[in-house]
Amino acid sequence: MLTMKDVIREGDERLRTRSIEVPVPPTAEDVALLDEMETFLVNSQDPEMSAKYELRGGVGIAAPQLGVNRRFFTVLLHEEEETFKLSIFNPKITSHSVEQTYLNGGEGCLSVDRVVKGNVPRHRRITIEGVDRDGAPVKLRLRGMRAIVCQHELDHLDGVLFYDRINPTNPLDTYGEPI
Repeated sequence: MLTMKDVIREGDERLRTRSIEVPVPPTAEDVALLDEMETFLVNSQDPEMSAKYELRGGVGIAAPQLGVNRRFFTVLLHEEEETFKLSIFNPKITSHSVEQTYLNGGEGCLSVDRVVKGNVPRHRRITIEGVDRDGAPVKLRLRGMRAIVCQHELDHLDGVLFYDRINPTNPLDTYGEPI
């Protein structure tokens, strides 16, 4: 079972490395790690499990955060009336809106143990493509919080941390309507 001890933290150069693509279909080893990542998110969002294992709550985690230089991530987001779950290999944004947004109150990250104040500009809408655990194509159009979380995880695959996108001269700069 993955715990916070498995999550590498800022300062570790592996977080700044561009990840390599996964073969299609993904290897059994990559799928097994993805399964562990999905379980980690479920456990981190469960108050009893997160307290028992000292897990920080997360809505997404990317392979590079575990020191694995591979292009995949998983997201588990509980919204008002439904749960959004996405586990994807070799994801890429194939189109996006010109309109931007940001998460009101800023973003956080399992790999960053400090509060970083500032608004992170993100595309309000994206189309993301990749493959699932069986190698089948995945194409989703996302907006709002779903789009923000996926862009955050995609950044990890390119060695980018959320605070790299904050305007250094005006951290509270706004970008369209906040989420």
